[in-house]
Amino acid sequence: QVRLEESGGGVVQTGDSLTISCTLSGGTISEYQLGWFRQTAEKDREFVVGTSRNGASSLYGDSVKGRFTVSRDVTRNTYFLIMNSLKPEDTALYHCAASSVRFGMTSPYSYSYWGPGTQVTVSS
Repeated sequence: QVRLEESGGGVVQTGDSLTISCTLSGGTISEYQLGWFRQTAEKDREFVVGTSRNGASSLYGDSVKGRFTVSRDVTRNTYFLIMNSLKPEDTALYHCAASSVRFGMTSPYSYSYWGPGTQVTVSS
């Protein structure tokens, strides 16, 4: 059974950088399209970034484009979200997700597997 576990969240200040991780078990990350979504009490899940199965292409949400990047470590089965120039509006619970389909990268409904999330709080 595929399981995802996020780690690395915390409290940072505006302008800081933070890297969060997602480790997949019960499979290999190269089998899945991977994504990061974030959620707050006021907003439903917002697409942050998605990466193709082979890791060759990633698509970023408009609100994070130019500030966030992703990387993968296939040997560790881990997917990273590197967040730079953080803003208070980036405060959210960040979820990692995996999809066995090859489409709908930006839609949460395309993803079958979800981690519990890691909280990122950016103070002003």
